[in-house]
Amino acid sequence: MKLKANCKINLGLDVLRRRADGFHELATVMVPVKGLYDELEVERILGSGVVFENRGLAVDCPAEENICLKAFRLLRDRYGVDGVRIALDKRVPFGAGLGGGSADATMTLLALNELFCLNLGEDALIDLAAELGSDTAFFVRNTPQLCTGRGEQMTPIELPIAGLWIALIKPDEGVSTREAYAGVRPAVPAVPLQERLARPIEEWQGSVKNDFEPHIFAAHPVIRAAKEQLMQAGALYASMSGSGSTVYGLFDDEKKARQIDTPFIYQL
Repeated sequence: MKLKANCKINLGLDVLRRRADGFHELATVMVPVKGLYDELEVERILGSGVVFENRGLAVDCPAEENICLKAFRLLRDRYGVDGVRIALDKRVPFGAGLGGGSADATMTLLALNELFCLNLGEDALIDLAAELGSDTAFFVRNTPQLCTGRGEQMTPIELPIAGLWIALIKPDEGVSTREAYAGVRPAVPAVPLQERLARPIEEWQGSVKNDFEPHIFAAHPVIRAAKEQLMQAGALYASMSGSGSTVYGLFDDEKKARQIDTPFIYQL
């Protein structure tokens, strides 16, 4: 079975408060970017165990710690699935705020659910995915969602972005999740994110913010410069995605988007 594990962007990211369990309460809207994806091949094999193959971009962890294998082990321990080959062709940059690893994990769950006829419904798959990370559950639905809690609680949301062009810039510098959260200052905004996103897209830039940007931009001027480049090219809206380091711009014109020197340009 072959699947496309597409990435996502965040439209706004409010870090509301630190929770007693050590996680942070968030409000963000995740949107799939179907044009940029990892390719995943999952199949049953004779015998037991798992065979894992990693091609494409190098991943910053040992193969045995890859999140696809964590997804396999979760279903093996819970439902007894066994004898699997997983081949990952990595194309989505990692450590980029694009959720590439999370997408890989969730697509592994979906593939194993089908291959082993587990008949798990959406709610069960969301619960399983949430055990693997904070934004993995999003990829079960893979449609625009208002995500709250630590990112796993989802509500569908309609957005006026269909047909727009997106340009993604991934600077060479990376941002760890630890660095992103270490410098953030949680606060509850006066106007909820979904209300701000209900305004015309031309008004988003001043109100739909990513709370990680101020301290990340201060520590990594190249990321701030990438966002400025997108705005200067005529983006309707530009932001850092997730905890970075990728920034993106939304354009109403393909020619404007293609002014950006990046291979990552797609239509939403």
